[in-house]
Amino acid sequence: MAGGGHELPDVELVLPGVRFARDRLAAYARVCALPPGDTLPATAPHLLAFPLHMALMTDGAFPFPAVGLVHVRNRITCLRAIEAAEPLDVAVHATPAEPHPRGRTFTLVTSVAAGGEPVWEEHSTMLRRDGSRNGGGSAGGPQATGTELRESAVWGLPEDLGRRYAGVSGDHNPIHLHPLGARLFGFPRTIAHGMWTKARCLAELGPLLPESYTVEVSFRKPVLLPSEVAFAAATTDRQIEFAVRPAGQPDKVHLEGRVSW
Repeated sequence: MAGGGHELPDVELVLPGVRFARDRLAAYARVCALPPGDTLPATAPHLLAFPLHMALMTDGAFPFPAVGLVHVRNRITCLRAIEAAEPLDVAVHATPAEPHPRGRTFTLVTSVAAGGEPVWEEHSTMLRRDGSRNGGGSAGGPQATGTELRESAVWGLPEDLGRRYAGVSGDHNPIHLHPLGARLFGFPRTIAHGMWTKARCLAELGPLLPESYTVEVSFRKPVLLPSEVAFAAATTDRQIEFAVRPAGQPDKVHLEGRVSW
């Protein structure tokens, strides 16, 4: 059982030759409003890596229990388009823990290769809360630059969104599944998965995205379910800034992100 160690284990887990099942890819596209296609959406390899994430975080040497961890940042670099049928080699390791104003963070680093060629990278930063609001560290991630973002869509998010995404992704953290599970960890009701929100943003930006790019987001405020949220974005030279906000509350932010190439 995780939580018995003092330091994050210095180990790399590898899953060789894995493919994205076509029916799973179609279900993922539906739940995230992504267009169907023969290449993987930028966020899709995260699902292939998730079993390795969980294996690492549930190892007895891991210092934090996996249940209750909060995803605070995510950065993905797409080095090239990945064909849906390509066999992929996935590798995951964790960085040492760092102080954060609300506890401690660590980052799961994932690399994906096809035929020995690196094609995709991800840094997922997780927070283990300790109830404090002091200490070193910072929220990190993309920060607003003052560019005015233009609202372009409002999404109505149903109460069962967390369960639907969990069924496709394999991420069954109770904060996403049932109000009781969410309340046990301090949320008034279920919340959307951060990676669903990121995927939904990229679905909105789809026509603007090049073949290779980096997309980084910070998850600022949980998206409660059900709810309505607004998507806003602005394009500058080789960069797109975007945000998800509570509908009708432009002064609050669920997610801030940036695409660069």
